Parts: sequence; C-alpha cells; structure tokens
Amino acid sequence: MTSRYRSSESADTPSERPNSLSPRRRTALKAVAATAVLAGPLAAALPARAAEAPVFLHGLASGDPLPDGVLLWTRVTPTAEAIPGSGLGPATDVSWVVATDKALTNVVSKGSTTASAATDHTVKADIRGLAPATDYWFRFSAGGTDSPVARTRTAPAADAAVPGLRFGVVSCANWEAGYFSSYRHLAARGDLDAWLHLGDYIYEYGTGEYGTRGTVVRQTAPTHEILTLADYRTRHGKYKTDPDLQALHAKAPVVAIWDDHEFANDTWSGGAENHTEGAEGAWPARQAAAKQAYFEWMPVRPAIAGTTYRRLRFGKLADLSLLDLRSFRSQQAAVGNGTVDDPDRTLTGRAQLDWLKAGLKSSDTTWRLVGNSVMISPFAIGSLSADLFKPLAKLLGLPQEGIALNTDQWDGYTDDRRELLAHLRSNAIRNTVFLTGDIHMAWANDVPVDAGTYPLSASAATEFVVTSVTSDNLDDIVKVPEGTLTAIASPIIRAANRHVHFVDTDRHGYGVLDITAERAQMDYYVLSDRTSSTATSAWSRSYRTRSGTQKVERTYDPV
Repeated sequence: MTSRYRSSESADTPSERPNSLSPRRRTALKAVAATAVLAGPLAAALPARAAEAPVFLHGLASGDPLPDGVLLWTRVTPTAEAIPGSGLGPATDVSWVVATDKALTNVVSKGSTTASAATDHTVKADIRGLAPATDYWFRFSAGGTDSPVARTRTAPAADAAVPGLRFGVVSCANWEAGYFSSYRHLAARGDLDAWLHLGDYIYEYGTGEYGTRGTVVRQTAPTHEILTLADYRTRHGKYKTDPDLQALHAKAPVVAIWDDHEFANDTWSGGAENHTEGAEGAWPARQAAAKQAYFEWMPVRPAIAGTTYRRLRFGKLADLSLLDLRSFRSQQAAVGNGTVDDPDRTLTGRAQLDWLKAGLKSSDTTWRLVGNSVMISPFAIGSLSADLFKPLAKLLGLPQEGIALNTDQWDGYTDDRRELLAHLRSNAIRNTVFLTGDIHMAWANDVPVDAGTYPLSASAATEFVVTSVTSDNLDDIVKVPEGTLTAIASPIIRAANRHVHFVDTDRHGYGVLDITAERAQMDYYVLSDRTSSTATSAWSRSYRTRSGTQKVERTYDPV
C-alpha cells in the first residue's frame, strides 16, 4: 500500500479552521522585513546587570520524565546584546546541580556544558541515574550567577503498581489574546506528576493578525510574522518571559507535542495555509527553522526522525503515545470534498501509524493515553440514517461519515481513522484515551467505530479535548458575551453527534487528568477573564471513562 502515503502529491486546497479568524495576506515587502532581528528594543529592556554578568531571564524547565531521568532546560543571557535570535554573545560555561531537597544540600547529579549562539544560548541536560517516582530540585549557574531553583519529578518504574497519576492538560496559548493564567493556576496546585502541552505553545502571526477579539492585550515579538530561524527563536524567547509559564515550568515536568502554529497555520508536510511560497521563502527552510528553534527552546527530546512522536511510560498504570500530526500529513481537503475518504491521503504517515498501532497492541498498562493534537472524534453535519446516507455519499462523491466541518482534524483523513479504530476493535484493545487540543473548545467524546449508527455501533475509545489557554473561541470570534453560543450550539452539536457528551464552545482554561486503575477522569477548569493577569479559575465540569467501558460519563465532583 505504498501509494497510500504520497503526502506531498495532493493538490487539494487547504481549509481554514472554523474557529479561527481569516489570516491577513502577506506581501513580499513584509517577507523581506521579517528577516530583521529585533535586537534594539529587547536589549534595552534587559536588566542593567545583564551587561555585567550572565542572567537567566527565561526561566527553568524540565520535561520528558523517565523512571531514571529527566531532561532539564534553561537559557542563559551572557551579555546584553545576546538576546534570543540575535546570534550574538560569547560561548558561556553553564553548570547544573540536581538534589533531593529544595535547599540543594543532598546533590545527586551535577555537570556542565557550554551555551553558545549556535543553539541560541539554550542549555539542555539529560540527567540519568535518578530514582523513579521521586521529586527533585535543580539549578543552573553561569559566571557566578545562580538561576532560581525549580522542581521536577521522575516517572514511576516501568513495573511499578501505581495507585494514581495526575496531569495538567493545556493547548493553544496566543500571547496577544491575553494572559496565561491557566499556567499560574496549574502551578499553584503542587500535585502534578507532569503537565501535557498538546500544541500551539506559540503562534506564528504578526501583531494583530490572529484572533484577539479585536484587542491586542499585549504585543508579541517580533511584531512581524515569524519566518526565519532568528524569528522563531525570538518568538520562543518572548513566550518564555511570561511569569505564569515560567512558574509552571518550575513546578513540574512538561510533556509537549507540536501542532501547526509552532510552524504556520494548518501546516502539512509540503506547506501551510499561512505560508506563501517564494514571498515567504521556501517551505522546507521555514519548517526546518521552526523545528530547530522548537527543540532548542523546549525540554523535549528529539524523537523518531526529528519529530515529536515518542512514547513515555508511567508504571503499570499508563503509557502515553505522543503524536506528530504535522510532519507527514497530506494537504487538507476542501470542506465538503469527498477526498477526505481517499486512502492515498494520510494524517499520520505510514510509519507513525504502524508505530502507534504496534504500541497500543503490545501495551501491558491499564490505560493507553494518546497525546493527539487534533480531534479524532467525528464532528459532522448532514446526518441521515446510515442506510440512506452512505449510498448517497458514494453516489455523489461526498464524505461517507458526513460532511466534515474541519478537514484539518482526523475528519479530513478518515481512512487513517478507520484503520486505527478497526485495529483497536479487532485486537480488543481497551482503555484508549485520546487527549486533544487545537479546536479552542472543551469536549468529552466517545470515539465511535461508525458514527452514522452510534450509539448502536461500538465505541473504540474515548477522547477528552481541552479548550484554549487564550486563543479565540466561538464567543470571541462572534464577539458576544461568554456562554452565549455554548447555550445555543451545545444542544445542536450533541443532537447531530450522539457520541459527544459535552462541548463548551466559549470558555478558556485547562484540564486536570486524574487516573486510577478504575477510571480516567478529566476535570475542566475555566478562567474568569483571559485579558486579566489576575484571572481566577473555577471548576466547570468533570467527565470520566471507567475501565473497560470505552464510554464517557459525567461525574459531578472534581478529583
């Protein structure tokens, strides 16, 4: 079936997300201007001591916890001119210590490396030899300056009987749309084994070019759309100055995957909706720059083929398969186009889909979690009974699972989805839970084998989708009071998609996933006001899937 994965040959026109604003068209003049480094204003904003000694302006982070280790990260600013993306600044020796106590008296690991402009003065230390399921504290030092102290935690031993796990879950953080209060509230909990970032950690647009409900709350840097390696480094550096993001990184390890905005809107293997070939350079160069900056600035281990698909294990309780749904996908089909069913088109790529299927089949954990950047559950309109719709769809060349509203999701690549769900059913693979971001709404879904006949057909898995940290959702786009559209849209969506148990189209926030042997539960939290740096957080809803059921049900208390 090699012809199935000719991802670069699709001639379909990419679609826009229904929940995003139409991007402004770029010009050649803007593309030329985009290569400039925003050195002056940022350098002027540095503390005076940055000219005298190295400083740690971008916080500390850790990620990808293993039973015996964790990846540590920081960025040192050795001199005032050595701002992110500048390519300036001397090579600087950076050391680290890891200890079992916050005072760093019981040191269990230490070492040093050299930070240079070649990696934008970012530092990674992949620490091994640690004890499983243990809290550790760490600090970096350079030129007589110490960083703050941060906490991390290792994963349980592979064969450990783990009573429970708790993860924060977030996605879609647009700097200009508001403040990252979701990160602050997750950091304040103090009870997370790790937190999952399911994509759109940064956004690529220039100032005012992406949804902010008409108001730029705080300006990003650089102010133009990011295209070059220097641009992507600068944007990552800007995000890493956010105090709420720094606080969460300092409290627990992150497990992150990328989605499209780490590159450009609606990315596929050969381009993106928000990329104009030629005027904005060549796509392979832009993609390579985005990937390089991501791995420099994120505590993520480069995985298979330099992507983000990889697998982590948390004792006998859960493993976590993390997907890259941008590097290998075919171009998005037009909305309403029957080519979403074309077996020659792919979302995952052949190798990644085989890897995922093999991992799910061989897993011996109670739960199989899948970090999934775009929604796998069908979301369609044009519902007729299956006996009527499928012959009609075939006759008219329509998608056989309904008219897909968002072909950037798995809805646009139904052959991959059918193969994966059939694999789960035929191998009796239970307790598969997809954890998803991207759509700027909160959902709790069964994942039906046949959406047209559900609930008479089986559910192969469940899915919890978290809303955006700040990025525009429906009420922001329409500019109506929060909650207005959810009250109208939720009943309609659920009536047309019977596998959907919950959808909130309007609010911003985060999720907390709590797992025991008996159930996996997602608690949904919402923010009072994304435009306020002191926004409060409140529990909204909770849904769970009980072991063995492959079904979602509401529960009326958070964990």
